[in-house]
Amino acid sequence: MDAGGHPGTARNGGDGYRFGPFLVDAAAYTLTRDGEPQALEPKAFAVLLHLLRHAGELVRHDELLDAVWGHRHVTAGVLTRAIAQLRHVLDDDSHRPQYIQTQHGLGYRFIGELKSWPEPDGPPARALVAPAAEPAPMAPEEAPAAGDTHHEPAVAPLAAPAPAATRPSARRRSAWPLLVVVVAIMGVLAAAWWWRRPETPVRPQPVEPSIAILPFTSLSADRQDSYFAEGLAVELHGALADVPGLKVAACHVASACGTRGADARKLGKLLGVATVLDADVRREGRQVRVNARLTDTRTGFTLWSGSYDRELDGVFALQSELARDVVQSLLGVLPHDTQAITRRLAPTSNVAAYDAYLHGMQQLEQPGDDEVAGSAKSIGFFREALAADPSFARAQAGICRAEIIAFEGAHDAAAFDRAQSACQRAAAMDPQLREVSLALGDLYRARNDNAQAIEQYRKALESLALRADAYLGLARAESAQGHNDLALDYFERARQSRPGDPAIYRGLGFEYYLRGDLPKAIDGFATAATLAPDDADIWSNLGGLYMVSGDAARAADAYSRSLAIEPNYGALSNLGSLRYEQRRYAEAAELYRRAAKLNGSDYRIWGNLGDALAALPSGADGARDSYERAARMAQQYVDIKPSDAHAIAVLAWYRANLGQEREARQLIERAQALDIEPGEVAFWAAQSLAVLGDEAGARTWLERARKGGVNAPRLEASPVLRPLLGLTPQPQPAADPAR
Repeated sequence: MDAGGHPGTARNGGDGYRFGPFLVDAAAYTLTRDGEPQALEPKAFAVLLHLLRHAGELVRHDELLDAVWGHRHVTAGVLTRAIAQLRHVLDDDSHRPQYIQTQHGLGYRFIGELKSWPEPDGPPARALVAPAAEPAPMAPEEAPAAGDTHHEPAVAPLAAPAPAATRPSARRRSAWPLLVVVVAIMGVLAAAWWWRRPETPVRPQPVEPSIAILPFTSLSADRQDSYFAEGLAVELHGALADVPGLKVAACHVASACGTRGADARKLGKLLGVATVLDADVRREGRQVRVNARLTDTRTGFTLWSGSYDRELDGVFALQSELARDVVQSLLGVLPHDTQAITRRLAPTSNVAAYDAYLHGMQQLEQPGDDEVAGSAKSIGFFREALAADPSFARAQAGICRAEIIAFEGAHDAAAFDRAQSACQRAAAMDPQLREVSLALGDLYRARNDNAQAIEQYRKALESLALRADAYLGLARAESAQGHNDLALDYFERARQSRPGDPAIYRGLGFEYYLRGDLPKAIDGFATAATLAPDDADIWSNLGGLYMVSGDAARAADAYSRSLAIEPNYGALSNLGSLRYEQRRYAEAAELYRRAAKLNGSDYRIWGNLGDALAALPSGADGARDSYERAARMAQQYVDIKPSDAHAIAVLAWYRANLGQEREARQLIERAQALDIEPGEVAFWAAQSLAVLGDEAGARTWLERARKGGVNAPRLEASPVLRPLLGLTPQPQPAADPAR
């Protein structure tokens, strides 16, 4: 620097600059550090060049925007992003700058000391051109809005490709002529490049901007406050998913994706995204503070971070600002309709209603609870939200979807009636709301009206945030009609829309189970369990698949994992069925009773209890009572879902045990005609005819059950099938002393 504190302006006769260990060659569009090429995005290089050409002068924001971007269709964020990348490459601290000084609110000034280049007595600089690496998204280095503090981003290094290794020459005598030829060729290439050089250097097209929103971490003193932090992340995901040109992956399950501090590089590979956003949320009284961080999944380095403080009543504005900052960091510009983000993040004007809604959504998707129990808890919070804001259509649609989960998960017919009423109210509140379309699609699909379900799911596709759920619904609706290839296509679209979502792999696993492909079904649920290891319901279902495949040890382990997470009726019932297969009927009956206490709305629990009691010497009276209850509830379910072949076949078994032969035979014919789950239908038909005394018919169905994949332990556990298998009745094994 000169005596006045301004940088010198020494340079060579061309457009080149030397400062510190850096050399800038404007003609070659290169930046080197100690002779090593430094990868730099072209726009960032252009900003640096403009600052160097006006070294020591304050260059205002508008001037830089005009010079580099033409000031067309861009925001000031693109400039601060470029400065952020420059600071990283130059190893420049914004608080103690050596090269680029920020004049807050005005612009930037290059303050580095420029030296002669090349140095008179020094060695010539190596002519290495550093191609521009794929630019990682950069973020604002300073706060654009009052009240928020944005920290200087710690940008990951953009690694330049290593120069190709030089092959050693076998004859050193020709080094000089070779050097002349190389220099001549480089001159020709440089001239040709200069002649064809566009205004902006050519670089590879950037990959599609992509991001995963990790579950936000709650730092509040109240541990139960996690729903608020997690809910903000889910809502932000929905808002960003609706931004054109931005791929957003779902990662709503903390155990699958981790939270703050998770390995971003591993997550990038798992979810197929270039960046991940995580944040911690602290809510104390009426104050909310969010600290967010955007990380490059290729390097694991932070691209941008920001802090947001608001009164609780300002949570909607906080979310909108965070969303806009993230979008600008990834895309460089904001979408034309920024109000769409605001509308998405403010589904109600009532903060209390919004808080209850977030709590309800967490319960609806809570891993660690079985889905039926979670849906019941969520309904209470949705009702609380509606009490605070009676026009809150998304909360009403939430009730509809929660009741459908109860209907399908527990085969609870009463839940369907409640779902239908809730959906009708939601549609009356806001028929254009796509969450309502999604809920109606679920409702129609649940009652086997697949044509109307498909129509509603296609409407839901209009919201990018709902596409994965809509594709899942379409997959299930098409599968129910036997359109298997189309169903698989929709499952794949769902996976691409929301990579890493365990619900998608779970749905795919169930699809393969319905087709009788047990290995692929197990793979689907095993993948879901890997992604959501704290989901009790997934482990319970996986155990059921292991049991059907004949792997009792793995089945027991899966049930134990499920129950260790949360006592749930599904795992208790499945474990009871495992004990039944082991002919430990008294233990099975006790497990079924425990399951019924947790959820007595599932007819299968009462039917299973009837089976266990019927196998005991003194359980006949209790078995009949259980079968009567199961038959009544199953009939209500089948009336709503007449396409469920398994349920119809099980109902035939209940009718047979109640001595209702004509009804039982009619139900067997109905189930067979559907041609779904033939092995299961055959198993229940064989038992039904055996208990009715039709040995020949029972033997026919028994053979079909074997061909359909029903394993030997399950067949041998049935007291009514054992004589047909040539087995004599055996006394019940002694109870397990450990239980």
